[in-house]
Amino acid sequence: MRKILAVVLGLVVLGGVAFMALTSPTAWHVIHGEAGMGPEALAVAGHRPDPEKGRLLFFAGGCASCHATPGQDDKTRLGGGYALKSPFGTFHVPNLSPHRRDGIGAWTEADFVRAMREGLSPDGRHYYPAFPYTSYQRMSAADLGDLFAFLMTLAPVEGRAPPHDLPFPFNIRRGVGLWKLLFLDGQAFMPDPDRSAQWNRGAYLVEGPGHCAECHSERNALGAILPERRFAGGPDPEGRGTVPNITPSPSGIGGWSAEEVVTLLTTGETPTFDTVGGPMASVVRNTSQLPEADRRAMAEYILSLPPREGYKKPK
Repeated sequence: MRKILAVVLGLVVLGGVAFMALTSPTAWHVIHGEAGMGPEALAVAGHRPDPEKGRLLFFAGGCASCHATPGQDDKTRLGGGYALKSPFGTFHVPNLSPHRRDGIGAWTEADFVRAMREGLSPDGRHYYPAFPYTSYQRMSAADLGDLFAFLMTLAPVEGRAPPHDLPFPFNIRRGVGLWKLLFLDGQAFMPDPDRSAQWNRGAYLVEGPGHCAECHSERNALGAILPERRFAGGPDPEGRGTVPNITPSPSGIGGWSAEEVVTLLTTGETPTFDTVGGPMASVVRNTSQLPEADRRAMAEYILSLPPREGYKKPK
């Protein structure tokens, strides 16, 4: 009996050690490294952060859609608090304002780059992937530096969001490290030399700061995007119906012209004279602030996606 207990205890200890090792940020770095992930890349480039460029990235990234304090008109007051419901529980979006105690005012630029690309807090805790760093990791270090510079120009907002409301086992934050090993590839955006500059600009905006696939895709049981269903629509993560297919399939936006996609990103109007609502209305408020050239680039890229049959809700 004692031998059996000793074996069980040994397995428990071994499992615990393995869990702690695999969920450590170090494990992810061993696989993916840190090249180009932080201040080193900025130093090499001799980059001086430009808040005005950061302002455009703020709109491209839709930061206000989640981080603006609910119930107030000024969408640049990023006190957080929005309750983001999901199949894994409810996430309460944090304060992104430059408040030194409650927001990111005490962060360095390197802290911000690491959070956006590695999903890590300055004290080394994993962020849940409800924060779409799987998309933001595609952004260049220079752009992230510009975005951070712009965020630091906004008004500090006092107050913190309540803790996330997640059931077991999702409330074990350390477990996110395993998720990252499986689904966070650590790859920044790489332009396609066979495509035009406009197409590459659109690809960067859609796949990086715009994080369009995060809503417009089906996910697996672990909450990761299914590559073969990327952009083809899916269940609304917040349980409010379905999110449409934005591939150029007959069940998506097949038949739309680039001009019609640009119009939607500018005014929210569809070719059938309907108007988008729900979370997409907030997205359009943001994309309407971008230069028209960026909206055209996004349209070109979206219309070049592989056509995929749209999501069908199970009967």
